[in-house]
Amino acid sequence: MHRLLSAVFNSSQLVRLVGLVLLAAMIMLRLWDPAPLEVLRLKTFDTFQRIKPNDNPARPVVIVDIDEESLAAKGQWPWPRTLIAEMMDNMRQAGAVAVGLDIIFAEEDRTSPALILESAVGVDDQMRQQLLAMPSNDTVLAQAMGRGIVVVGQSGYHRALERQDSFDVPSPPLATLGGDPKPFLLHYPDLLHNIEELQTAANGGGALTSNSDADGITRRVPLAIVARDRIYATLSVELLRVAAGNRPLIIRTNDAGIEEINVAGLSIPTDESARAWVRFSESDPARYVSAAGVLDGEAQALARLNGKIVLVGTSALGLFDIKATPLDPVMPGVEVHAQLIENILTKQHLVRPNFAIAAELLAAFLVGLFIIVVVPFLPAIYTLLSGVVVNAGIIGGSYWLFADRSFLIDPTFPLLTSAVVFGALVFYSYIREESQRREIRSAFRQYLSPDVVEQLASDPSKLKLGGETKEMTILFSDVRGFTSISEEYKDYPEALTELINRLLTPLSEAVVRHGGTIDKYMGDNIMAFWNAPLDDEAHASRALSAALEMLATLETLNAQIVTETTPDGNPTQPFAIGVGLNTGVNVVGNMGSDLRFDYTVLGDNVNVASRLEGQTKSYGVGILVGERTAALASDQFILIEVDLVRVKGKAEPERVFTVLGKSEPNDGGGFDRLANAFAAMLEHYRNQDWDEAEKQLRVARKADGGGQISGLLNVYQGRIASFREAPPPKGWDGVFTAATK
Repeated sequence: MHRLLSAVFNSSQLVRLVGLVLLAAMIMLRLWDPAPLEVLRLKTFDTFQRIKPNDNPARPVVIVDIDEESLAAKGQWPWPRTLIAEMMDNMRQAGAVAVGLDIIFAEEDRTSPALILESAVGVDDQMRQQLLAMPSNDTVLAQAMGRGIVVVGQSGYHRALERQDSFDVPSPPLATLGGDPKPFLLHYPDLLHNIEELQTAANGGGALTSNSDADGITRRVPLAIVARDRIYATLSVELLRVAAGNRPLIIRTNDAGIEEINVAGLSIPTDESARAWVRFSESDPARYVSAAGVLDGEAQALARLNGKIVLVGTSALGLFDIKATPLDPVMPGVEVHAQLIENILTKQHLVRPNFAIAAELLAAFLVGLFIIVVVPFLPAIYTLLSGVVVNAGIIGGSYWLFADRSFLIDPTFPLLTSAVVFGALVFYSYIREESQRREIRSAFRQYLSPDVVEQLASDPSKLKLGGETKEMTILFSDVRGFTSISEEYKDYPEALTELINRLLTPLSEAVVRHGGTIDKYMGDNIMAFWNAPLDDEAHASRALSAALEMLATLETLNAQIVTETTPDGNPTQPFAIGVGLNTGVNVVGNMGSDLRFDYTVLGDNVNVASRLEGQTKSYGVGILVGERTAALASDQFILIEVDLVRVKGKAEPERVFTVLGKSEPNDGGGFDRLANAFAAMLEHYRNQDWDEAEKQLRVARKADGGGQISGLLNVYQGRIASFREAPPPKGWDGVFTAATK
């Protein structure tokens, strides 16, 4: 079971599959769009409105407010309709352009003279006749309405009403573009309207319906509804239509639903159900005039009505016309209509464009795909930075579209999708890492090299326990003349240990920096290898880079050491090292016994690397490289063939090389000139053309201005001189046989 779980959690394909499944699930969730997701989206739009509310100073609408002060001054509601008639006349005389009533007079006024008479006791005939001769309060109000431009309120009702006085309420003249809008509009079985006398006296009737969203907040107002199978405009739209001369209402539809409504030559973008988003501003007392002031004929109150569209409504809490909006939890419903009219007249519309859902789904898909494909390969800091950048871009872009274009594009769904997918991948990775680390530590609990364990823990998918055969690059380094150095410290072993640690630490760091694994230390000797336990295609080049850095590090260390003295007061001698590199097929894995074992490498190519290190002193170079290593790294380094040498213990000769440095296009060609001259010298040497060989040797010395291979040139200078005196035997193949390791 443990192995099965490890295999499951180590599968990179599975983690992507899990991410894709979650991404698909989130897309399906958005298409379903449950209430919590919708509320989250709407709350975000509310936040945008609170950050940047509508700040247009234009106030084309004035609200005549039946407020608490008016009720206290004129009596409790409902007022006699003669009082309303008086207020209507005062508003008309004050210059109101048109009046909209956010009130429904669904029943006759019970304070009318004839209705009072029915319940009165002890009224004489003369008084009865006088009362019956008086017009009803509704008639007085109807006459007052007829003297101006008035739109009464009405409302869609959720069930059929049983009313004896019900009549056919006229709907506004309508033109449609793109098809029948009825299937897309909000439908109501019946219409709650005014009594016929008032309804017919008015210039039009506007629906007061303003359904709130799932969280009880009013953000959108339907501009048209269907009631009794007829289309009626909302109060705001009908008031503008009537004020503009009873022009027809134009509804444009497309395949997705209602696209826009045109009233009085003004286009209003809507959602598919003909609901318009209100671009709210802060509730402004300057919009309100007290109804008591209008009734009392206060000059200041009446002056504010001149040239304005007037809405009559109430802010009194007891009359229950209070709405919660994104900016105000207790905004009077009449102000919602007022702000909608202001939006229409100033063309400051909030728009939820038709492409909004597609854009949100695309953003969520791209962000989720980025997380699935790219994030698993990023370091933690880059993951954090990319997350911050992407999320900030989504939020900032959405807010910019709101503030600059008045578009409502939801940032929360892409952010939620990224959080879900990323959280799942993090959880999956956590479980996988835990499983892999347990496996690694279990496999290597008896190993003595914690560095190897940590390297494998960083990429455990490449872990292969047990022995395996693979091509590897092996490195040996050794301090030259270590015996004489030890003799100087024979009475000070602790000082010698400190000195060797000072040497081995930077050399080891050079190996590790270039991806090598340190196999073991043997006194002053370092053995390291590349391409195990982790695969490394550039193992030869990395090993050569490490060797060059080891020599460079040694120069820095020697510059410090030569300024110091030994415990006996003698000058400290600088270190010199030789490095041998060889590439070939070896066996790597668990080596040892039941009591003690180690992760190491064995093979003939390991022995060759050790022998090459031993020959560096003989050839006067710091690095000797086997033929396979040179072939793999020749595109990145300038290498020269040193010799064909038969190392001790080997019957077949080895072609060995040394490295001059990395291939640099701007080194002036110095390395190339030296390499070419040395190659020409070596060719003449093997052809026993000693004169030409010496000639090319001089060219090589001149090219070797820094004396990098002066020791090697001296070796061949000596060999040529020896062969002049004692020529090689007939059939000589140019191979040098090493007498020592």
